[in-house]
Amino acid sequence: MRIEGVFSRIEDLVGQKITGFKSISGGSIATTNQIRFENGRYAFLKTEPYSDDMFFKEANGLKEIRKTACIRVPEVLLVDSDVLLLEFIEEGRKDKDFFSRFGTQMANLHKISAGKFGFKEDNYIGATPQLNIAVNTESDNWCDFYYNKRLLYQYKLAEKNGLVGNELKNGFLVLEGRIEEILEGSEEKPTLLHGDLWSGNFICDKDSNPCLIDPAVYYGHREADLAMTKLFGGFSSDFYSSYQKKKPLPQGYDYRENIYLLYHVLNHLNLFGNSYYGHAVRLVWSYLH
Repeated sequence: MRIEGVFSRIEDLVGQKITGFKSISGGSIATTNQIRFENGRYAFLKTEPYSDDMFFKEANGLKEIRKTACIRVPEVLLVDSDVLLLEFIEEGRKDKDFFSRFGTQMANLHKISAGKFGFKEDNYIGATPQLNIAVNTESDNWCDFYYNKRLLYQYKLAEKNGLVGNELKNGFLVLEGRIEEILEGSEEKPTLLHGDLWSGNFICDKDSNPCLIDPAVYYGHREADLAMTKLFGGFSSDFYSSYQKKKPLPQGYDYRENIYLLYHVLNHLNLFGNSYYGHAVRLVWSYLH
Protein backbone atom coordinates (compact mmCIF):
# COMPACT_ATOMS: atom_id res chain seq x y z
CA MET A 1 0.00 0.00 0.00
CA ARG A 2 1.42 3.39 -0.97
CA ILE A 3 1.71 5.74 1.97
CA GLU A 4 0.90 8.75 -0.24
CA GLY A 5 -2.60 7.40 -0.86
CA VAL A 6 -3.15 6.96 2.86
CA PHE A 7 -1.96 10.51 3.53
CA SER A 8 -4.35 11.89 0.92
CA ARG A 9 -7.31 10.12 2.56
CA ILE A 10 -6.31 11.36 6.00
CA GLU A 11 -5.93 14.93 4.74
CA ASP A 12 -9.41 14.82 3.19
CA LEU A 13 -11.01 13.46 6.36
CA VAL A 14 -9.11 15.58 8.89
CA GLY A 15 -9.06 18.75 6.80
CA GLN A 16 -5.37 19.36 7.43
CA LYS A 17 -2.34 18.95 5.17
CA ILE A 18 0.33 16.51 6.33
CA THR A 19 3.67 18.33 6.37
CA GLY A 20 5.96 15.60 7.69
CA PHE A 21 6.25 12.03 8.85
CA LYS A 22 8.81 9.68 10.33
CA SER A 23 8.89 5.98 11.02
CA ILE A 24 8.50 4.87 14.65
CA SER A 25 9.54 1.48 15.92
CA GLY A 26 6.45 -0.45 16.97
CA GLY A 27 5.22 -4.00 17.20
CA SER A 28 5.35 -6.65 14.51
CA ILE A 29 1.63 -6.36 13.75
CA ALA A 30 1.56 -3.09 11.77
CA THR A 31 3.71 -0.31 10.29
CA THR A 32 3.88 2.77 12.53
CA ASN A 33 4.64 6.42 11.74
CA GLN A 34 4.43 9.77 13.45
CA ILE A 35 2.82 12.36 11.18
CA ARG A 36 2.75 16.14 11.47
CA PHE A 37 -0.12 18.33 10.31
CA GLU A 38 0.19 21.89 9.00
CA ASN A 39 -1.26 23.26 12.26
CA GLY A 40 1.73 21.79 14.13
CA ARG A 41 -0.12 18.91 15.75
CA TYR A 42 1.17 15.36 15.63
CA ALA A 43 -0.64 12.03 15.30
CA PHE A 44 0.34 8.37 15.49
CA LEU A 45 -0.43 6.37 12.36
CA LYS A 46 -0.69 2.62 11.99
CA THR A 47 -0.93 1.00 8.56
CA GLU A 48 -0.56 -2.47 7.02
CA PRO A 49 -2.46 -4.44 9.67
CA TYR A 50 -2.21 -8.19 10.04
CA SER A 51 -5.92 -8.55 9.16
CA ASP A 52 -8.74 -6.34 7.86
CA ASP A 53 -10.67 -6.00 11.13
CA MET A 54 -7.68 -5.61 13.47
CA PHE A 55 -7.68 -1.80 13.63
CA PHE A 56 -11.43 -1.67 14.29
CA LYS A 57 -10.99 -4.08 17.21
CA GLU A 58 -8.07 -2.10 18.61
CA ALA A 59 -10.02 1.15 18.31
CA ASN A 60 -13.01 -0.34 20.13
CA GLY A 61 -10.73 -1.53 22.92
CA LEU A 62 -9.18 1.90 23.33
CA LYS A 63 -12.62 3.51 23.41
CA GLU A 64 -13.84 1.00 26.03
CA ILE A 65 -10.97 1.96 28.35
CA ARG A 66 -11.12 5.67 27.53
CA LYS A 67 -14.78 6.06 28.46
CA THR A 68 -14.03 4.91 32.02
CA ALA A 69 -11.76 7.96 32.57
CA CYS A 70 -9.65 5.77 34.88
CA ILE A 71 -6.38 5.86 32.97
CA ARG A 72 -5.11 7.62 29.86
CA VAL A 73 -5.26 5.98 26.44
CA PRO A 74 -4.72 7.65 23.06
CA GLU A 75 -7.83 9.10 21.46
CA VAL A 76 -8.95 7.40 18.26
CA LEU A 77 -8.95 10.01 15.48
CA LEU A 78 -9.66 7.80 12.47
CA VAL A 79 -10.09 4.08 11.87
CA ASP A 80 -10.50 2.05 8.70
CA SER A 81 -9.54 -1.45 7.59
CA ASP A 82 -6.04 -0.30 6.64
CA VAL A 83 -5.57 2.86 8.75
CA LEU A 84 -5.60 3.63 12.46
CA LEU A 85 -4.89 7.26 13.36
CA LEU A 86 -4.39 7.97 17.05
CA GLU A 87 -3.56 10.92 19.25
CA PHE A 88 0.22 11.17 19.52
CA ILE A 89 1.28 10.94 23.17
CA GLU A 90 4.65 12.54 23.78
CA GLU A 91 6.69 10.37 26.10
CA GLY A 92 8.27 11.77 29.24
CA ARG A 93 10.26 10.59 32.24
CA LYS A 94 8.77 8.51 35.02
CA ASP A 95 8.77 10.42 38.30
CA LYS A 96 9.07 8.66 41.67
CA ASP A 97 5.29 8.29 41.94
CA PHE A 98 4.72 6.91 38.44
CA PHE A 99 4.24 3.27 39.38
CA SER A 100 2.19 4.07 42.48
CA ARG A 101 -0.08 6.17 40.28
CA PHE A 102 -0.19 3.39 37.69
CA GLY A 103 -1.16 0.75 40.26
CA THR A 104 -3.94 2.92 41.64
CA GLN A 105 -5.30 3.70 38.18
CA MET A 106 -5.30 0.02 37.18
CA ALA A 107 -7.17 -0.80 40.39
CA ASN A 108 -9.75 1.84 39.45
CA LEU A 109 -10.05 0.36 35.96
CA HIS A 110 -10.61 -3.06 37.53
CA LYS A 111 -13.55 -1.64 39.47
CA ILE A 112 -15.43 -1.22 36.18
CA SER A 113 -17.64 -4.29 35.99
CA ALA A 114 -20.05 -5.88 33.55
CA GLY A 115 -22.87 -8.38 33.81
CA LYS A 116 -21.04 -11.21 32.10
CA PHE A 117 -17.62 -12.43 31.10
CA GLY A 118 -16.21 -11.71 27.65
CA PHE A 119 -16.87 -8.77 25.36
CA LYS A 120 -19.27 -7.66 22.64
CA GLU A 121 -16.88 -8.89 19.94
CA ASP A 122 -13.84 -11.05 19.44
CA ASN A 123 -10.52 -9.23 19.04
CA TYR A 124 -6.81 -10.04 18.95
CA ILE A 125 -4.02 -10.89 21.37
CA GLY A 126 -1.03 -9.88 19.27
CA ALA A 127 -1.80 -11.39 15.86
CA THR A 128 -3.83 -14.28 17.32
CA PRO A 129 -7.64 -14.11 17.40
CA GLN A 130 -8.99 -13.75 20.95
CA LEU A 131 -12.43 -15.25 21.47
CA ASN A 132 -14.68 -13.12 23.68
CA ILE A 133 -18.25 -14.13 22.84
CA ALA A 134 -19.41 -16.14 25.84
CA VAL A 135 -21.85 -19.01 25.30
CA ASN A 136 -23.92 -20.99 27.79
CA THR A 137 -22.26 -21.14 31.23
CA GLU A 138 -19.29 -19.06 30.08
CA SER A 139 -21.26 -15.84 30.59
CA ASP A 140 -21.29 -16.14 34.36
CA ASN A 141 -18.75 -18.87 35.10
CA TRP A 142 -15.20 -17.56 34.92
CA CYS A 143 -13.68 -21.03 35.07
CA ASP A 144 -15.65 -22.16 32.01
CA PHE A 145 -14.93 -18.95 30.12
CA TYR A 146 -11.22 -18.95 30.88
CA TYR A 147 -10.69 -22.62 30.14
CA ASN A 148 -12.67 -22.70 26.89
CA LYS A 149 -11.97 -19.28 25.41
CA ARG A 150 -8.39 -18.86 26.59
CA LEU A 151 -6.48 -22.03 27.43
CA LEU A 152 -8.26 -24.60 25.27
CA TYR A 153 -8.35 -22.32 22.23
CA GLN A 154 -4.61 -21.65 22.40
CA TYR A 155 -3.85 -25.31 23.08
CA LYS A 156 -5.85 -26.49 20.07
CA LEU A 157 -4.14 -23.86 17.93
CA ALA A 158 -0.76 -25.15 19.11
CA GLU A 159 -1.85 -28.68 18.21
CA LYS A 160 -2.87 -27.49 14.76
CA ASN A 161 0.52 -25.78 14.41
CA GLY A 162 2.34 -28.99 15.32
CA LEU A 163 3.76 -27.51 18.52
CA VAL A 164 2.34 -29.90 21.15
CA GLY A 165 4.58 -32.67 22.43
CA ASN A 166 3.69 -35.41 24.91
CA GLU A 167 4.78 -33.42 27.99
CA LEU A 168 2.40 -30.59 27.16
CA LYS A 169 -0.38 -32.92 25.99
CA ASN A 170 -0.35 -35.13 29.07
CA GLY A 171 -0.06 -32.18 31.42
CA PHE A 172 -2.88 -30.29 29.75
CA LEU A 173 -5.21 -33.30 30.01
CA VAL A 174 -4.63 -33.45 33.76
CA LEU A 175 -4.93 -29.68 34.08
CA GLU A 176 -8.38 -29.81 32.47
CA GLY A 177 -9.66 -31.82 35.40
CA ARG A 178 -8.08 -29.52 37.97
CA ILE A 179 -8.95 -26.10 36.57
CA GLU A 180 -11.90 -25.55 38.93
CA GLU A 181 -9.80 -26.49 41.94
CA ILE A 182 -6.99 -24.14 40.86
CA LEU A 183 -9.31 -21.15 40.40
CA GLU A 184 -11.44 -21.89 43.49
CA GLY A 185 -11.72 -18.98 45.89
CA SER A 186 -11.12 -16.27 43.30
CA GLU A 187 -14.71 -15.74 42.19
CA GLU A 188 -15.47 -12.10 41.42
CA LYS A 189 -17.62 -10.04 39.09
CA PRO A 190 -16.26 -9.56 35.55
CA THR A 191 -14.08 -6.45 35.40
CA LEU A 192 -12.62 -4.52 32.50
CA LEU A 193 -9.17 -5.81 31.55
CA HIS A 194 -6.52 -4.35 29.28
CA GLY A 195 -5.92 -7.96 28.26
CA ASP A 196 -2.25 -7.74 27.23
CA LEU A 197 -0.65 -5.82 30.07
CA TRP A 198 3.08 -6.18 29.55
CA SER A 199 5.73 -3.47 29.73
CA GLY A 200 5.61 -2.80 25.98
CA ASN A 201 1.95 -1.81 26.19
CA PHE A 202 2.20 1.19 28.48
CA ILE A 203 4.04 4.48 28.10
CA CYS A 204 4.70 7.46 30.34
CA ASP A 205 3.48 10.83 29.07
CA LYS A 206 5.30 14.15 29.53
CA ASP A 207 3.41 14.75 32.81
CA SER A 208 4.49 11.30 34.10
CA ASN A 209 1.03 9.81 33.72
CA PRO A 210 0.73 6.16 32.68
CA CYS A 211 -0.93 5.55 29.32
CA LEU A 212 -2.18 2.21 28.04
CA ILE A 213 -1.76 1.20 24.39
CA ASP A 214 -2.46 -1.88 22.22
CA PRO A 215 -5.29 -3.36 24.30
CA ALA A 216 -6.93 -6.78 23.97
CA VAL A 217 -9.88 -5.85 26.14
CA TYR A 218 -12.55 -8.08 27.64
CA TYR A 219 -14.36 -8.42 30.95
CA GLY A 220 -12.72 -11.10 33.05
CA HIS A 221 -10.83 -11.73 36.26
CA ARG A 222 -8.38 -8.95 37.13
CA GLU A 223 -5.78 -11.48 38.25
CA ALA A 224 -5.30 -12.29 34.55
CA ASP A 225 -4.16 -8.70 33.87
CA LEU A 226 -1.80 -8.64 36.83
CA ALA A 227 -0.26 -12.00 35.99
CA MET A 228 0.71 -10.75 32.53
CA THR A 229 2.75 -7.94 34.14
CA LYS A 230 5.07 -10.65 35.53
CA LEU A 231 5.86 -12.37 32.21
CA PHE A 232 8.57 -9.94 31.09
CA GLY A 233 8.85 -7.68 34.16
CA GLY A 234 9.06 -3.90 33.98
CA PHE A 235 6.61 -3.08 36.79
CA SER A 236 8.03 -1.90 40.10
CA SER A 237 7.00 -3.05 43.58
CA ASP A 238 5.21 0.30 44.01
CA PHE A 239 2.82 -0.72 41.24
CA TYR A 240 1.70 -3.84 43.09
CA SER A 241 1.59 -2.29 46.57
CA SER A 242 -0.54 0.66 45.45
CA TYR A 243 -2.84 -1.69 43.55
CA GLN A 244 -3.28 -3.90 46.60
CA LYS A 245 -3.96 -0.88 48.79
CA LYS A 246 -6.71 0.34 46.44
CA LYS A 247 -8.27 -3.03 45.53
CA PRO A 248 -6.83 -6.02 47.47
CA LEU A 249 -6.61 -9.31 45.60
CA PRO A 250 -8.32 -12.49 46.83
CA GLN A 251 -6.19 -14.84 48.89
CA GLY A 252 -4.15 -17.28 46.79
CA TYR A 253 -3.63 -14.95 43.81
CA ASP A 254 0.07 -15.83 43.66
CA TYR A 255 -0.83 -19.54 43.37
CA ARG A 256 -3.14 -18.77 40.44
CA GLU A 257 -0.61 -16.61 38.63
CA ASN A 258 0.81 -19.47 36.52
CA ILE A 259 -2.59 -20.48 35.15
CA TYR A 260 -3.00 -16.95 33.77
CA LEU A 261 0.57 -16.77 32.47
CA LEU A 262 -0.11 -20.02 30.61
CA TYR A 263 -2.54 -18.30 28.23
CA HIS A 264 0.08 -15.77 27.15
CA VAL A 265 2.91 -18.28 26.94
CA LEU A 266 0.77 -20.57 24.76
CA ASN A 267 0.03 -17.55 22.60
CA HIS A 268 3.74 -16.81 22.30
CA LEU A 269 4.30 -20.47 21.45
CA ASN A 270 1.80 -20.11 18.61
CA LEU A 271 3.22 -16.79 17.43
CA PHE A 272 6.95 -17.39 17.80
CA GLY A 273 7.43 -21.15 17.91
CA ASN A 274 9.27 -23.70 20.00
CA SER A 275 11.36 -21.31 22.07
CA TYR A 276 8.30 -20.97 24.36
CA TYR A 277 7.52 -24.68 24.57
CA GLY A 278 9.57 -25.40 27.70
CA HIS A 279 8.00 -22.45 29.52
CA ALA A 280 4.50 -23.68 28.66
CA VAL A 281 5.33 -27.18 29.93
CA ARG A 282 6.73 -25.79 33.21
CA LEU A 283 3.61 -23.69 33.80
CA VAL A 284 1.28 -26.64 33.21
CA TRP A 285 3.25 -29.01 35.41
CA SER A 286 3.61 -26.46 38.21
CA TYR A 287 0.07 -27.49 39.21
CA LEU A 288 0.51 -31.23 38.79
CA HIS A 289 3.33 -32.21 41.14
